[in-house]
Amino acid sequence: MLTVLNHRNLVSLVGFCAQGDERLLVYEYMPFGSLESHLFDVPLGKKPLDWNTRVRIAVGVAEGVSYLHNVADPPVIYRDMKAANILLGEDFSPRLSDFGLAKVGPVGDRTHVSTRVMGTYGYCAPDYVVSGKLTMKSDIYSFGVLLLELITGRRIYDASRPKPEQSLLTWSRPFLHDKRKFYRLADPALLGCYPSSALNQLVVISIMCLQDQPHVRPIISDVVIGLNHVASQPYTAERPPPASVSSPVGSGSPQLVRTPSRRRGGTGRRSAQCA
Repeated sequence: MLTVLNHRNLVSLVGFCAQGDERLLVYEYMPFGSLESHLFDVPLGKKPLDWNTRVRIAVGVAEGVSYLHNVADPPVIYRDMKAANILLGEDFSPRLSDFGLAKVGPVGDRTHVSTRVMGTYGYCAPDYVVSGKLTMKSDIYSFGVLLLELITGRRIYDASRPKPEQSLLTWSRPFLHDKRKFYRLADPALLGCYPSSALNQLVVISIMCLQDQPHVRPIISDVVIGLNHVASQPYTAERPPPASVSSPVGSGSPQLVRTPSRRRGGTGRRSAQCA
């Protein structure tokens, strides 16, 4: 499938090797590895992804999906959206990889593709899991999960956490339902270095993508528009944020906030300035 797909946010297939029983695919080299390795369980001494980089990654992934849905002929449903499948090139530019589960999307008057349910636990849309009907909106749900992971720095499922926090969707639900609590979704590794209105907008996009009913979810082109609007509000550290915690809820120009730092596996107030 990759031989006929060409977009800056899709990993490029360089060639293949077939010798005896060996079958190898050769992809372009991605120097920064997977998004998963930079987002979860970041070791001490390794700089976590900053806010602006996370937003750029979200935009790039969405643009890659938009190409699959709207430009590829016939359209393609990715079906395996997850942090491990997002590879990072120079400047952390994202590429969708691993198209082993991708399916040609519905064409003409068809609204879905009936198929055996496949994908990664937690990322699959509930309607797809129940019915086996795969649609473009299945990818939208999976993107909503990925976006929530970018916001929170949490895996969709993490057995190492206390039981009430193991499922990202279960843990985040009370915060997603109350705009005044959106700030509590922000990854502690961000150290409060983000524009609060941009965080709110990113959370809202994730909520829209995660709707149970597929017809309520946005199309990917609308998601791209929303994310580009968020990207137009980058975080800048020209002025140190105030020491007190301020509410991130509001409208208008972005308001920089500084929240108490909570490291993964512990708590504490940060001592370093945002960079």
